[in-house]
Amino acid sequence: DPEQLQDKSNEILTAIIQGMRKEEPSNNVKLAATNALLNSLEFTKANFDKESERHFIMQVVCEATQCPDTRVRVAALQNLVKIMSLYYQYMETYMGPALFAITIEAMKSDIDEVALQGIEFWSNVCDEEMDLAIEASEAAEQGRPPEHTSKFYAKGALQYLVPILTQTLTKQDENDDDDDWNPCKAAGVCLMLLATCCEDDIVPHVLPFIKEHIKNPDWRYRDAAVMAFGCILEGPEPNQLKPLVIQAMPTLIELMKDPSVVVRDTTAWTVGRICEMLPEAAINDVYLAPLLQCLMEGLSAEPRVATNVCWAFSSLAEAAYEAADVADDHEEPATYCLSSSFELIVQKLLETADRPDGHQNNLRSSAYESLMEIVKNSAKDCYPAVQKTTLVIMERLQQVLQMESHIQSTSDRIQFNDLQSLLCATLQNVLRKVQHQDALQISDVVMASLLRMFQSTAGSGGVQEDALMAVSTLVEVLGGEFLKYMDAFKPFLGIGLKNYAEYQVCLSAVGLVGDLCRALQSNILPFCDEVMQLLLENLGVSGRFPSNSWMHTLPRGVGGGRSGRRNSPGTSRVWQLGAGGDIAGVSPCPCVCPQSDYDMVDYLNELREGCLEAYTGIIQGLKGDQENVHPDVMLVQPRVEFILSYIDHIAGDEDHTDGVVACAAGLIGDLCTAFGKDVLKLVEARPMIHELLTEGRRSKTNKTKTLATWATKELRKLKNQA
Repeated sequence: DPEQLQDKSNEILTAIIQGMRKEEPSNNVKLAATNALLNSLEFTKANFDKESERHFIMQVVCEATQCPDTRVRVAALQNLVKIMSLYYQYMETYMGPALFAITIEAMKSDIDEVALQGIEFWSNVCDEEMDLAIEASEAAEQGRPPEHTSKFYAKGALQYLVPILTQTLTKQDENDDDDDWNPCKAAGVCLMLLATCCEDDIVPHVLPFIKEHIKNPDWRYRDAAVMAFGCILEGPEPNQLKPLVIQAMPTLIELMKDPSVVVRDTTAWTVGRICEMLPEAAINDVYLAPLLQCLMEGLSAEPRVATNVCWAFSSLAEAAYEAADVADDHEEPATYCLSSSFELIVQKLLETADRPDGHQNNLRSSAYESLMEIVKNSAKDCYPAVQKTTLVIMERLQQVLQMESHIQSTSDRIQFNDLQSLLCATLQNVLRKVQHQDALQISDVVMASLLRMFQSTAGSGGVQEDALMAVSTLVEVLGGEFLKYMDAFKPFLGIGLKNYAEYQVCLSAVGLVGDLCRALQSNILPFCDEVMQLLLENLGVSGRFPSNSWMHTLPRGVGGGRSGRRNSPGTSRVWQLGAGGDIAGVSPCPCVCPQSDYDMVDYLNELREGCLEAYTGIIQGLKGDQENVHPDVMLVQPRVEFILSYIDHIAGDEDHTDGVVACAAGLIGDLCTAFGKDVLKLVEARPMIHELLTEGRRSKTNKTKTLATWATKELRKLKNQA
């Protein structure tokens, strides 16, 4: 903890600096001292705040970057990288005389470890200056000066950095492992950060390199040119880039057939970036057809190329859908620019997902993910192809389930589970597009497959989670018609709710409870007691979960049952959630949370949001949607004072979030409409609630502001009536 070490920091720092000085004869001592400084920089703020001490530290670190021992040089450069992040505001004195020359020299080094640190330094400068740009923008909005200002080092250094970075891009190895971090990859990342940070200013520095080398006979230079082009697509003004991208499209389409696999791989990535950042260049009338042709051919290429092509298709589908003509944003377009090729694209992606080398470079999962995006972003005239795709996915899921008896090894089991999960996720996606009547025709087969999955994968949490989510989608599509499956499905829902060891499975099961309540409405009542008992058991027994973070979804699941307006034992059990003083954050009694424990603060706010949403869900469900309040809502009346005390307690906690304020305001408004003047008296006795609503009305978030304003109006209405 930096605060606890602060008292001793001067003594520690003196010893470290002594060991780093150029007069120190032992390089091993220098290395140990330089690494020690690297691990101590967070608690040397007081020393950096003093000019004389800062000068001395910087002098020693800069001298260490010139040490003949590579290990010491690398460690010293790592210090500079970290110092730039921690103490940016003090670096102006050192940038011109020392840091610029040291890091530029490091970037040019033939020693990878040294070059990496030089590049990392400037990547960090970009990160800092992007944060400072955001700070300046926020300060301008609030009419105040920013606390710290950017010195625009990145912009000033562009003319020196770009030639080194583009040259570094040419040093790639044809057999590079994706996991190996090297200067070539670091240079690409640094260029992207420079583009985001410096925006339009980077284009004239990179463009000459691209134009000169995009058709270079040496594949390394062709690849570097395409990579540089892809790197600058985010940051500069789209209108400045658009003509350049349109001009480059024929060359990029040609490069998709390049003899070099590396060039094809990078080109596919760049095309994906174009589809994502500047879709108008990809979906224009001139180039769309040849682009689709070369992308479909690219799906048959090496796995590394095909994976990037899959991503390009995902971006292209989203862009095409957004560009389609619709009367309003929520309407599905009748047709769009991919309609004529849709069925063929889907067929090619299904073939790609089935490739024997699909396990390489995440190709199989990329193909299914792309298929999901294509189906999700499809127009109405693509529906016959969506129907066919649904049947193919169901058939594949059934085939996979039949393979289980042939599994012999652990790796087979892993691949089997992964494939089940992918097919489940794809099934969810296509089901969302299927019309209600069609869903009814296939639901028996879908549910039979999912039930079989539950039976066969009791030991695999990941697959259980995906299967539960697929059931959730089926519930969403079928609505009340799902009731016929409840008896068969209930045991597996119970297993999910009791899966304490794998809390993500439990999360999905709890979420599904909410979906079932909404879909089945009053028909959920026969199942309520058993489900509620399981939910309450989860809350009542401590220490079962590896993380408490699952708990906030529990009230949401319970609160989802808004339509079953019956006085069942389940209803009274719901209130045990609110009455249980042993549940952290639910009881109005203070829940002490150390402010330094940020995880606990976040967790508590999530839990509070969940509880407030649960109360809102229950009140809305019992109150009904009609103008006249349903008498069942009086079941809640004994708890109204408790709820308002809970909101009052939250209002007094300075760590509450904007989301909590929104939920509290919405709940206050619902209480006003349900219980009238009784609520007014209780709120008047708790002035902190008024302060909470004032805070909400001043919020920058529209939802919070709207809910707080509405709740205030409801209270004012009651006051006028009184």
